[in-house]
Amino acid sequence: MKKLIIILLLLMGLSIPVSAQDYSVPPPPEDAAGFLPKDQDSFGEGLWYVVTTSFRALMPQLRQSGQIALSVIAAAMLVGILSSINTDGKDAVSLAGVVAVSCLLLQPAGAQITAATETVSQLSEYGKLLIPVLTAALAAQGGSVTSAALYTATITFDAVLSSLISGLLVPMVYIYLVFSIVCAALGNDMMKKLRELIKSVMTWTLKTVLYVFTAYIGITGVVSGATDQSAVKAAKLTISGMVPVVGGILSDVSESVLVGASVVKNAAGISGLLVVIAITVAPFMQIGLQYLSLKLTAALCAIFSDSKISALVSDFSGAMGFLLGMTGAMSLMLLISLACYLRGVG
Repeated sequence: MKKLIIILLLLMGLSIPVSAQDYSVPPPPEDAAGFLPKDQDSFGEGLWYVVTTSFRALMPQLRQSGQIALSVIAAAMLVGILSSINTDGKDAVSLAGVVAVSCLLLQPAGAQITAATETVSQLSEYGKLLIPVLTAALAAQGGSVTSAALYTATITFDAVLSSLISGLLVPMVYIYLVFSIVCAALGNDMMKKLRELIKSVMTWTLKTVLYVFTAYIGITGVVSGATDQSAVKAAKLTISGMVPVVGGILSDVSESVLVGASVVKNAAGISGLLVVIAITVAPFMQIGLQYLSLKLTAALCAIFSDSKISALVSDFSGAMGFLLGMTGAMSLMLLISLACYLRGVG
């Protein structure tokens, strides 16, 4: 009898369609690989390594942001001095100051827009590679309904959000900056209204996509998780009751298979979380640094010069805020999905 049981267990082990290659985490993008630790077993230690490494890589950007801020403040001070000396040509001096500040800020703003666009693209592409791995691992654990719901939601919203960002929101950031420069130069009320409209559309679009995604995940996660949990329990009871003699043993073996799949899923999920964070954190810090630097610069320009230059710098800071929202929304969507996969059945 013992030999028969051993043979049955070996046959079951050979029949399980599981391989380490099927559940291996896809390699990270080259830009993010340098921010990842070699040992990714501990999420806390890995997160600390990613953040500290990204912060050290931020030092050159810190110097560059400081140079840009000082240049803009110097231009604002010069405009303020010339305006006080030559009151008759104050409008011309203010216009020249707006043009000078725009030239100083457009190049770094374009670099940040490119960085945000590339980050969103990398997140989208990596999500398309990682999500099928976690879906297969969760389905092997017994979460077939949950994995299907999560896969559908993540892939669909990934495609929608990445397309909206690259095809609509990024061009709108450029238009927003153009309208901001025109408003500062000419003070046109119609341009101000169009600028505010663009701002509202970008904000509303990002919020709506995230609201719909989190609502879908919340509703389907509860329903599908409960369904999977009930199905797993029913399968164990059926095996235990219907299979003669060795039904209890086979039920215990199925429990071991589910636990093994859960371990694989969690390991892949933790590595995936770290990769998503590594892709996001460096450009997010870089754009965030530019955002804070421009906020401070706008406040200082308001002291030394007229309100037009200060408002223009503040608008450039607002554009950086939109870029932070785009990269943050894309990253947050993937992180929520990965957290749901790690939660697993029930």
